[in-house]
Amino acid sequence: MNSSNIDYSSPSAAFTFDVNKSTLFKKDSRNYINILGVEQLNTLENTSLLDIFLSKDNVIEPHYHQNAAELVYCIAGAATVSILNPFTKKIQNYPIKPGQVANVPQGWWHYEVATEDDTHLLAIFDAPTPEVILGSDILKFTPANIMAHTYCLDEEQWKKTIAPIVPTTYIGPAKGCNRVQSATDQAPYKPTMPQQYMKPCPYPYPYRYPPMYPYGTYY
Repeated sequence: MNSSNIDYSSPSAAFTFDVNKSTLFKKDSRNYINILGVEQLNTLENTSLLDIFLSKDNVIEPHYHQNAAELVYCIAGAATVSILNPFTKKIQNYPIKPGQVANVPQGWWHYEVATEDDTHLLAIFDAPTPEVILGSDILKFTPANIMAHTYCLDEEQWKKTIAPIVPTTYIGPAKGCNRVQSATDQAPYKPTMPQQYMKPCPYPYPYRYPPMYPYGTYY
């Protein structure tokens, strides 16, 4: 017996949709994401998807889905799906090519890097709308003094470091990025905090915390 609240006999019940007409984010003509959820197709139940197109070295920024697990299927090209396992505290990297999948459990921090041009991925979720918390939003919207105090960083250096970050980035690096490549940059998936940002903690105790701001839900 179907326990759904959907009225499949309604004239407004939709059973088909063109995902090409529902763009979630577009960086340029080769890097963009289309979305399909219950808002686009009202007969969907516990299913939604992101249709992802990437050129080489573009990244679906680190993020997590608070309401759904994700199955990443490679249609064309190649990508590496990286997952932070909260039980082992280790990053697990899974290269996928056409016909291969990587599974991301609900709530796990993860990201995808295209390793070939014309990469096409399908991210399938077990929820009617794929909700997401993005790394760019966490970095940009968390007050700088909280980040600096918590991790004993120089607050002004932190502000300068994150100044170029655009909230809700989705696909990085940013368009027009001209960052100089260093030897460290050639070793992927091993970010380190530069020594110049690791200053003695400048804050006196007790520390007065400002109010925290709630995060929104991003679709």
